[in-house]
Amino acid sequence: MKRILIVLAALACMAISCNTSSSTTANADTSSSNMSSSNTDMLERNKQTALACQQGVTNHDADAVFKDAAPDYTDYGDGSFPPTKGVDSAKKNFEIFLAAFPDMKGENFTTIAEGNHVAVIGDWSGTFKGELMGMKPTGKSFKVKDVDIFTFNDEGKITEHRSIQSFATMFAQVGATMPK
Repeated sequence: MKRILIVLAALACMAISCNTSSSTTANADTSSSNMSSSNTDMLERNKQTALACQQGVTNHDADAVFKDAAPDYTDYGDGSFPPTKGVDSAKKNFEIFLAAFPDMKGENFTTIAEGNHVAVIGDWSGTFKGELMGMKPTGKSFKVKDVDIFTFNDEGKITEHRSIQSFATMFAQVGATMPK
C-alpha cells in the first residue's frame, strides 16, 4: 500500500512538472482511482475469506476452513511443530485437534489487512475432552487471545497460515504437557 502511494505521488509530481494537459491529468486520476479501488477490493476480499475460515473453525467445518486454501497451502502454526504442507494434511490435523477440543470456538474477531496478508485477532476457547498426540484429556478448559496471519496469492487463495499464540500456553491451561 505504501509503495502504491509513493508511486502515485511520484507520478503526480512528474505530471505537474511536465505541464501535461488537463485531459492527461484526468486520465491519470482515473487510473490511480481504479488502482486504489482494486487494491481496496482485494484487501476486503481477503479479509472476508480469512473471517470465513475462522468461522469455519468455530463451526467445526473442515471443508469451510480449507475451502479457499491454495493447493500449495502451508500451516506453520506457532512454530512449535514442523509446518504442515498441503490441504489434505492440514485438514486431517484440524480434525484431530477438534476431536480433542470438540467445543473449541473463536469470537470477537478483528481484522487488519496489508498487501497480501490478513491478521485476524480473536479470543479462542475450548475444553480438552479427547486424546491428542498421546495426551489424555483433562476436562479442563483454555481461553487465549490469538492472532492468525493469513497470506494470500493474487487469486485470493490462502497460501500460508501462522498463529501467534503458543500451544504451550494452551496446554498449560488445560493441565497437559506438550509432547517433545
